[in-house]
Amino acid sequence: MQVQIACRHGHVRDDVRDQMIQKAEKLLTYFERVTAITVTVDLKVADHVRVEIQVDAEHKHDFVASHEDADAVVAFDQAMHKMEHQIVKYKEKVQDHRRDKPLSDYAKDATI
Repeated sequence: MQVQIACRHGHVRDDVRDQMIQKAEKLLTYFERVTAITVTVDLKVADHVRVEIQVDAEHKHDFVASHEDADAVVAFDQAMHKMEHQIVKYKEKVQDHRRDKPLSDYAKDATI
């Protein structure tokens, strides 16, 4: 899995960059099919930093979350929180929660 951090119109300090990479890698605990994570930090907005996180997952289009704040770390944390919710919601949607019968039994019942 790759984590890329891009910065527009400025530079992000190395310690902040390392912190963002560590937090972004934690998305694998929610959904193991993540293939790439791209974090874009935009410093052009006056008095605000805009952080956008894009996550590529296997067999699914990109997940995207963004947030603006005066501090880059706070904006990243809020965007990461939004991303976690999106991924957990998608994972819950695709999981099969039925415990009563396997799918093959449903097909047998329909033919009787």
